[in-house]
Amino acid sequence: MAVNLSPPDPTQLFPVPGIELSYAMAGIKKPGRKDVLVMRLAPGATVAGVFTRNRFCAAPVLLAKHHLKGPVRALVVNTGNANAGTGKEGLKRALAVCNAVGKATQAKPTQVLPFSTGVIMEQLPADKIANALPSLRAGSWLDAAEAIMTTDTVAKACSRKVKLSGGEAVVTGIAKGSGMIHPDMATMLSFVATDARVSRSNLQSMLKRVADQSFNCITVDGDTSTNDAFMLIATGKGPSVSSRKDLSILENALTRVSQQLAQAIIRDGEGATKFVTVTVERGRNTAECRRIAYTIAHSPLVKTAFFASDPNLGRILCAVGYAGIKDLDTDRIDLFLDGVCVVKSGSRNASYVESDALAAMKKPEFTVRVVLNRGRTSATVWTCDFSYDYVKINAEYRS
Repeated sequence: MAVNLSPPDPTQLFPVPGIELSYAMAGIKKPGRKDVLVMRLAPGATVAGVFTRNRFCAAPVLLAKHHLKGPVRALVVNTGNANAGTGKEGLKRALAVCNAVGKATQAKPTQVLPFSTGVIMEQLPADKIANALPSLRAGSWLDAAEAIMTTDTVAKACSRKVKLSGGEAVVTGIAKGSGMIHPDMATMLSFVATDARVSRSNLQSMLKRVADQSFNCITVDGDTSTNDAFMLIATGKGPSVSSRKDLSILENALTRVSQQLAQAIIRDGEGATKFVTVTVERGRNTAECRRIAYTIAHSPLVKTAFFASDPNLGRILCAVGYAGIKDLDTDRIDLFLDGVCVVKSGSRNASYVESDALAAMKKPEFTVRVVLNRGRTSATVWTCDFSYDYVKINAEYRS
């Protein structure tokens, strides 16, 4: 059960002029479920993307990065098969999907970006996808979010409207992800679109900053997927954005949508029962703050303590200590669970009562705050606990 996460309200998911959504049921892994999404873009749309840095990246990632060098007219996403670890044959099959989608959308194969998610090291059934395209059904953003789910229990989508100097712009996004989440750029798969008119260079620079403040701040289990991609689309059917003020307003909206999607992934982490914010403050630089935050968030001992609501706080201090900050002065560190100060100047706070920490950890959402007292920067990571269900879901993933 996802942590304080409800299915999106379809009435609050705003259409983005310049994007046509459709889905199909190809039976890639299971019959009778939405497992193919096609996003058709209006001519002149600009697209930017960031992708996994996993050296074993999937065939569709390689192809999408190559096709992104030119104009993009369509995106296609399939679930049930990752098309990763499939060699040259995987590339051939990804290209076959691009050819089929190109014919269905009146686009060149090189104008189609492919994305896949699912089981690794199994060849993509490209023929099933191609055969399903004639039966594509017009869909909404909620349909799109449902069509890209794998082990997700809740569809992930959200929207915002922002006022720019040239009029109102829409920002709508979807994401999927539940396990194998530790992005080294983005998330499992996310697509955020706006009808604003933005240059490709501005879009790409905004995308990197947005990713660093959203999808690069989450971890479920510390595993970076072979298929991660975060795509930003600007259709150009709305107001033009070029001034610094408008760019800042739009970037803020993109960041808020992306953060909501990123947090939804953690709330729906495989088997998650707790949503935990880990903040490291007063560090010398962002890199060391983030490194410590991720070390805490990755620790199986810490995450199982979260699940048990066990204030075994030595596990957190231990993680801080092995994060690799060589000149860290542990005698200056303070540690808080929500508002409860449990460690002061590197040791147990004299006024700390364990029942206070236990009460904080029993809540479905709480914050771990580490204060280094060695600088002025901070970083925040969102994570979840490890439960019995996490093991069960992943042990039975292919069954």
